[in-house]
Amino acid sequence: MKFVRENNGWFPVKLEALPEGTCANIHVPVYQITAEGVYSPLCTFMETILTQLWYPTTVATLSRRSRDLFEDAFQKSVPDDLHWLIESRLHDFGFRGCTCVEQSVIGGSAHLLNFSGTDTMSAAYYVQFHLNEGKHIGESIPATEHSVMTSWPNEADAILNMIDKYGGEKKIFACVMDSYDYVNALEKILPVIKTKKQEKGGIMVLRPDSGDPTDSVMLALRSADKLVGSTLVEKNNSKWKMINGFNVIQGDGINYSNIKKIIDTYLAEGFSATNVAFGMGGGLLQKINRDTMSFATKLSYIKYADKPARNVMKKPKEDSGKCSLPGILKVLRVNGVPTVFPAKEDENDPNNLLKVVWNCGPVKGHVWEKFDTLRERIKQEWPKVPKTYDPVSQELKQEIKTWIENFEKNKPY
Repeated sequence: MKFVRENNGWFPVKLEALPEGTCANIHVPVYQITAEGVYSPLCTFMETILTQLWYPTTVATLSRRSRDLFEDAFQKSVPDDLHWLIESRLHDFGFRGCTCVEQSVIGGSAHLLNFSGTDTMSAAYYVQFHLNEGKHIGESIPATEHSVMTSWPNEADAILNMIDKYGGEKKIFACVMDSYDYVNALEKILPVIKTKKQEKGGIMVLRPDSGDPTDSVMLALRSADKLVGSTLVEKNNSKWKMINGFNVIQGDGINYSNIKKIIDTYLAEGFSATNVAFGMGGGLLQKINRDTMSFATKLSYIKYADKPARNVMKKPKEDSGKCSLPGILKVLRVNGVPTVFPAKEDENDPNNLLKVVWNCGPVKGHVWEKFDTLRERIKQEWPKVPKTYDPVSQELKQEIKTWIENFEKNKPY
């Protein structure tokens, strides 16, 4: 009721935040919370709520770092006019591995900042109709899973049905191939469906779902290449194989490390990056946590009613990696890269990337940007941010040094 009487019911804190989609290194604050007077303890309340931003931030970063692998592979092995295929190289398979629908929306939306491929329909719907004015972002293809394959008397009949329904020029569909015997499906069943597949045209995507991920992908590539052959495309003075009418998607046990291993393996055998896509489920939306990128919210400045204001800093002797940044902060671009500087109380620097998005109520004129705008921001900013970079300015480092000196001088032991 105090909120209602004194602040029209609005939460009485000020929030500053980086624009959504901003690419920055670890240790750059993505938000700053200010609360005053009797409401000061609300900073701690907001810490619990806002720190949960670790989740979409981490999913988006993992997804974007994975995209780097595909962009490098395409630069090595794919003609420039086919680079649009990068959009479909990492597919979100994580919906059923989430704890609830809300988590699938948050994590799945973060992935869609970097790729269009998703089977997390909750996120595809949310992004399209709530974040992007009805313009679609997420895409998928017709695909079998094991209950489809095993409901038919045999795998050949199941695949022939898929060819009949979803085959055709400029069409694509996927079939899981390991319901019974993966090697047998590749060596014995693919020749049975080959003629009908070639008559219909389009692309059939082979999906292994068990065994060693690298071995399974290479078995599919070699089998399809042996069955129908490949077209050679030139890139970087080398010839790369694009299998005729077949692709592979590996969606079992996928993470960043084995994506890299699989890419390195198929490139070493001369296969173009166009041949292989990936589906990541638990590895994308579940096998991460707040510590993955050391996401934390810490007190940095305190102003007393009866004492001088002072900067606050956490500095555990046993773990320097957990040191926090002292003082009121601002984020400025240095050579295009977000960098943290000390700021003064009530400073209004127009170059500060931390913009006020809430000030004891909604901020007049603030508008949430379209999802397409966020995607474009990431596309432009990501290549400019070094993978390893110390974003703490010399000015802030001096503040830290001064804080440590004063602490050591005044500590009561």
